[in-house]
Amino acid sequence: MNKWKGKSKGTILGYKIFVWCIRNIGIRSSYIVLYFVAAYYFLFLKKSNQYIFYYFRKRLNYSFWKSKMSIFKSYFIFGKVLIDKTAISVGLRDRFTYEFDGVENLKNLLNEKKGGVLISAHIGNFEIAEHFFADIDFDCQINLVTTDQEVTVIKEYLESVTVKKSNIKFIYVKEDMSHIFDINQALSNNELICFTGDRYFEGSKYLEAELLGKSAKFPAGPFLIASRLGVPVVYVYVMKESNLHYHLFARLAQNIKKRDAQGLLHSYVQNLEFMLKKYPAQWFNYFDFWDDID
Repeated sequence: MNKWKGKSKGTILGYKIFVWCIRNIGIRSSYIVLYFVAAYYFLFLKKSNQYIFYYFRKRLNYSFWKSKMSIFKSYFIFGKVLIDKTAISVGLRDRFTYEFDGVENLKNLLNEKKGGVLISAHIGNFEIAEHFFADIDFDCQINLVTTDQEVTVIKEYLESVTVKKSNIKFIYVKEDMSHIFDINQALSNNELICFTGDRYFEGSKYLEAELLGKSAKFPAGPFLIASRLGVPVVYVYVMKESNLHYHLFARLAQNIKKRDAQGLLHSYVQNLEFMLKKYPAQWFNYFDFWDDID
């Protein structure tokens, strides 16, 4: 069994290569480099391959060979997502196009003047959403609730090459639960709180729900907090499509009762399943998500 430990794959050398390629040969040409990177992952990352193969073969019911090919495709698209995020950070936002689906849900949420909760997942490229909100006159502060387990040296490097600094504020989860006060303060300012709902730490509180036909564990925090706040909840995903085009989905959680964390999780999982079936290769959880591999 291999659960998520709070850190994603990637090295500072890899990001430096991405930045050099983007600046010197362009975004699309940089994608060519990914054939070699994806091939390396496909050939040598046996554990990750095993977990993502399970997802394609057992949960999506792909054939053996389609599952194998989908592993390579997943790594390849993940690399594209990282290149796109880096390219936008270094000032190439105008090279991309963006499509909005359900943006009225976000605008209505803000018009209620009591803040709101966004719940996303580790699919697509949600981290670039803020760079495009200006296109819809979406003037709002977003607060991302995070455990801050990622590699600091990578963060520092990306900040050093970023042309337009991120407007996202971070609320760090603390053992003394003081982050709850930060969340409430942000909501009182009509700001948005964003969680990712699809990764939990071993030993932390969790809820269970069936995803793609099998029960899995989800972090309890986002659903417990969101269900108690009494504010609108919107599921938001930013999915990569052809070329340099992205599609933002915003779906309002319907008929959610206050303090019904399990009901909110069930609603979230249904929405997540729809996105996974629509964009199966953009699932970037490379660990034993269903706890079903020896």
